[in-house]
Amino acid sequence: MQKILVTGGCGYIGSHTIVDLIENGFEVICVDNNARSSSRILEGVEKITGRKIKNYKVDLCNYDDTFAIFQENENIAGIIHFAAYKAVGESVEQPLMYFENNLLSLINLLKCVQEFGIPYFVFSSSCTVYGNPDSIPVTELTPPKPAESPYGYTKQMGEQIINEFAKATTHSKCILLRYFNPVGAHPSILIGEMILGRPANLVPAITQTAIGRIPLMTVHGNDYNTRDGSCIRDFIHVCDIAHAHTLGLKYLLEKKGTKKCEVFNLGTGNGVTVLEAIRAFEKVSGIRLNYTIGPRRTGDVIAIYANNDLAKRQLGWQPQYSLEDMMATAWKWEQKLKADEKFYNGKFSELN
Repeated sequence: MQKILVTGGCGYIGSHTIVDLIENGFEVICVDNNARSSSRILEGVEKITGRKIKNYKVDLCNYDDTFAIFQENENIAGIIHFAAYKAVGESVEQPLMYFENNLLSLINLLKCVQEFGIPYFVFSSSCTVYGNPDSIPVTELTPPKPAESPYGYTKQMGEQIINEFAKATTHSKCILLRYFNPVGAHPSILIGEMILGRPANLVPAITQTAIGRIPLMTVHGNDYNTRDGSCIRDFIHVCDIAHAHTLGLKYLLEKKGTKKCEVFNLGTGNGVTVLEAIRAFEKVSGIRLNYTIGPRRTGDVIAIYANNDLAKRQLGWQPQYSLEDMMATAWKWEQKLKADEKFYNGKFSELN
């Protein structure tokens, strides 16, 4: 089996990707310092896959500790790099923390890629690199506009760093996966998004409001130039995102790509407004959501959704889950968290 290192593997997309990699015949090792995650999520991964995952609790901003992981593990075939801070609002408030964490960790990892001759590198990028685009849907060739947040800038800079690294190296190829708005949970409901503190993203805010953890949810703005005044996003099920990473690795391993660094959009191609997402949740849950309209939020892009033709054509990727599937699995996961005191009142309450 090919050995893959997944950084941020205790996180939301990382844990689902570990499951998908194992189900497709890969061996996985994980590195996650659990600053924004819990190693408990790997218990769910083990139940789904029957495999115990080794996690190195290492801060990738520490080069010596990162280097030691590679010394201990021979023949790593590829890396999928998720580990990063990701809250848009927090990045506006603490930009230096985001630049330091997200970029230094990437640089240290690429130093190890160079030192140990790791052939393949997949980067967790984001649609935030497009800023507020002039037209939608965006393709991989859509010119990036200024990012709307420091988080978005770390993704833009990360892509530039990887592109220059790929040009300069003779032994490594890279893929940048720009995904849109991952939501939902694994169909087993054994893993999902573990929110530490108040949720920054829409769907966890919806489910936490419905369950009663948040008394009143705020929709940030209803005066945008969209069909109902709220922001437009491209929601994509986390399992569809996870499988794209496996397909990206296979694409590299099978040497199908001709470029040193390639980019793929990962979205459904459908733009959904915030208010439409709320109505979809109300439909599948049967719950009337308690929300209010508030002012616009700094850092929010007005409208964005993907053209995903390239990923479909080159990677053989096809999203499988509907918006209703996304909302249904997200709601079941929230209900599981409430029923499971070990998750719900443990690490969560400490950080809320």
